[in-house]
Amino acid sequence: MGTNTTEMTESSSLLLRYRRLVSVVVHLALFIVAQAGAFALRFEFSIPADYLPLATVWLAVSLGIHLAVFAVFGMFSGMWRYTGANDLIALAKSAALSTLVFAGFIVLGGFRSYPRSILVIEFLLTMMLVGGLRFGVRSLWQLASTVAQKREGKARRVLIVGAGDAGEMLAREMLKTHGGRFEPVGFADDNAAKRGARIHGVPVLGTIADVPELAKRHAVEEVVVAIPSATGRDMRSILEACKTSGISVRTMPGIDQLIEGRVTINQLRSVNIEDLLRREPVKLDMESISRLVEGRVVLVTGAGGSIGSELCRQVARFKPARIVLVERAENALFEIHRELVAKSPTVPVSPCMADICDEARMRRVLMEHRPTVVLHAAAHKHVPMMEENPGEAVKNNVGGTRLLADLSSEYQVERFVMISTDKAVNPTSVMGATKRAAELYIQGLSLKSRTRFVAVRFGNVLGSAGSVIPIFKEQIANGGPVTITHPEMRRYFMTIPEASQLVLQAATMGNGGEIFVLDMGEPVRIVDLANDLISLSGLVPGKDVEVVFTGLRPGEKLFEELSTEEEQAEKTRHPKIFIGKLPSRPYDEVSGIVTDMVRNATGSTLRDVVERLRVLIPEFQRPRQEQADVIPLRTRTS
Repeated sequence: MGTNTTEMTESSSLLLRYRRLVSVVVHLALFIVAQAGAFALRFEFSIPADYLPLATVWLAVSLGIHLAVFAVFGMFSGMWRYTGANDLIALAKSAALSTLVFAGFIVLGGFRSYPRSILVIEFLLTMMLVGGLRFGVRSLWQLASTVAQKREGKARRVLIVGAGDAGEMLAREMLKTHGGRFEPVGFADDNAAKRGARIHGVPVLGTIADVPELAKRHAVEEVVVAIPSATGRDMRSILEACKTSGISVRTMPGIDQLIEGRVTINQLRSVNIEDLLRREPVKLDMESISRLVEGRVVLVTGAGGSIGSELCRQVARFKPARIVLVERAENALFEIHRELVAKSPTVPVSPCMADICDEARMRRVLMEHRPTVVLHAAAHKHVPMMEENPGEAVKNNVGGTRLLADLSSEYQVERFVMISTDKAVNPTSVMGATKRAAELYIQGLSLKSRTRFVAVRFGNVLGSAGSVIPIFKEQIANGGPVTITHPEMRRYFMTIPEASQLVLQAATMGNGGEIFVLDMGEPVRIVDLANDLISLSGLVPGKDVEVVFTGLRPGEKLFEELSTEEEQAEKTRHPKIFIGKLPSRPYDEVSGIVTDMVRNATGSTLRDVVERLRVLIPEFQRPRQEQADVIPLRTRTS
């Protein structure tokens, strides 16, 4: 095995040296042609005999200078089939510097007879010959690759919706790397100024409304939506236009998910419900977030969850000194740690398996890592499950938050951000009430601590574990029925990246004690969400998949709120973040109630937990059965 590996290494090294030698020889020939061609053009192919004795000296010096300069710029080690704009810039620098150095030799050597115009002509010929050869090799390689791919199968004819930066990158990759798989026949874009223009030789054929006609006229097999900044309304209109053509439609993630800004073929996917609910991209104050995170230790609890893991990805963008992952689920911790190490190799990551209710363990974590910022996303969040296990909701959501907040204050954490929920507003469920109790505790603690404690409230997050959309998808895949509690049930929705980015932005604001409320847009009817999902699956609601109403579950509301009238939410410097200013309660009062609540959580009945929560949260009202507007089971949509 060792012998084979050594032989392979030696073969690779020999091949590399051979390739560089060939590259040097080819460049040497091109330099000679450029020098000779410059003289020929200067004297109209009739070079005076007086120049011939010195021509050998000039040529030798010119070649030596060009070889040395080109070697310094690494021009002999590149792979020509991947030649691009950066290689062209390096070529221009190499040729220009070579010409300047040679011009210096001519001046210092006293060769007054050397025609100065030849320097310019030789530079231009070098650029044309070397650049032309490199791009010629790349073109031939792409042509050979395309032919080889076409032998394996027919290329799909693609119409790209969106002739912006994303569309340009997509078309370039299709032509350069996947010419045998995809054939971009044109663009559709509503910008009238682009009509008739060509991008990489691909024409802009018409507007988005013209898609059905263009698809038919150009035998399009697939439509690709390349507009990452498109809102949900835009995506709906595009999808409706494409539906009539009867061909498949794919898109790319929203701009908030394209963290690196790059667009590739591998990112293309079918249109999903997140695209139809997509909102205007979040505009972040990158400078303030960078000041908060860069060079600092950031601890994230619930790091393996939907929100926690996305917070880690977003934090990694801003070059923290370290990300400390706190998670009690082994597999979830393993996955997010593996992902961060692979995608952000320069960011130190410490995976800490820990329960936020374990004081000794959490004290050790904070003592060892000394975080500057704590992002607290760990919580029990499922409303019906917490109705069945109210004591666990108190221990984790209230007790865990209290412990983590106390330790953060003790170890002088600068900022503590708690992820809260719209269900904490006028709560009707144990889950919502426990999150409100946690808000009150950190508000009270902020009055006596140097740590800046804030909470961030938002509604449902699209695609998070256990949320409604994955459940609906599973039900649709099983043939139905899709179960909904009530035909008028409405909820606010936000994508995971958008929520995480706004949490980081809110973390830069406030002096402590604030409850930040995110702009969730307009609430969405759950039945409309279900119908959209069924349609996106290529099925007909009520025909292929039945929709059944089951009645409200304990603790559920028909409509969620994000703030109360008493809180008088005020605007911040960010248009999507508001401050709900609810008067805080004295710390000693809140602390005593919370301590008693947590101490008695184990073994408590639902009635016991509700009574203790009401002492702290008078607005906590349990919905009466007659108010729940329960719908008989298996009621079909009309």
